Amino acid sequence: MTRSARIIGAPTDYGANRRGVDMGPSAIRYAGLAAKLESAGVGTIDDGDVQAPRAEERDPDVVQPKTGKTKFLKEIEDVSRQLATRVSDALNNGETPLVLGGDHSVAIGSLVGSAADADIGTIWFDAHADLNTPETSPSGNVHGMPLAAALGIGEFEETVWANAPRLSEENVVLVGLRSVDKSENQLLEERGFTAYTMSDIDKRGIAAVTEEALEIAHDGVDGVHISLDLDWLDPKEAPGVGTPVRGGATYREAHAAMELVANHDGPRSFELVEVNPTLDQHNETASLATELAASAFGKTIL
Repeated sequence: MTRSARIIGAPTDYGANRRGVDMGPSAIRYAGLAAKLESAGVGTIDDGDVQAPRAEERDPDVVQPKTGKTKFLKEIEDVSRQLATRVSDALNNGETPLVLGGDHSVAIGSLVGSAADADIGTIWFDAHADLNTPETSPSGNVHGMPLAAALGIGEFEETVWANAPRLSEENVVLVGLRSVDKSENQLLEERGFTAYTMSDIDKRGIAAVTEEALEIAHDGVDGVHISLDLDWLDPKEAPGVGTPVRGGATYREAHAAMELVANHDGPRSFELVEVNPTLDQHNETASLATELAASAFGKTIL
């Protein structure tokens, strides 16, 4: 399958609790993302970065009317609006948006843009559920809330800029969970989300879980957004992340999952998030991110 990827950087750390993840897009580019994609037969266009002033220049404004405990929500709204426009424009131009985070709050803009004029599903490859709301969040960090925001859950119900208009809950699949807050666990059960823990992957294998996830996410929609948080992998594989959790996906499991994504019509839109170069070793995590993106876009051994 021939396709063209439009690379869009979102260098933010507004949603994270550790500094440095705003340098993720630069690190991923430096690790050779464009070359990796081109080796897979994918044309690339680098659209640069959205504008995101440094967090030090802003007031976190922790408590806000109607949104409770959220840090940098005004800044995250601005980035999300910019990103949604760029993602939508790329799709309208026949290109696949490839968003480089930044922290996982950038997924709000990715999902809103991808769902602007199409019914979509999403697969959330992540150690965390990211279903906290301002009321339930223990920290106020929005990188733990983007999926709840995009689905209009809780206080986000009336946050129009954050709601993905044509993202359906029945097409949302979380894969590789191993750190879920009590309130998120309750929400997963109440709303009937499809979720697979690392224990499910241990028992059934990454291929069976990913194939099933893809079938559910693709059922009755126009395409699927793939959100890949590098902390989905085990910290031994991806040390440069802000919220590492032991027991994650292995190098081969991650590649196998992305290869299956490519074989299942490929992503409608794709994002790599939470690469933090200040915590990395020899840019290892950024380099792995480029490899996984290439696999998701169709790179194979033979």
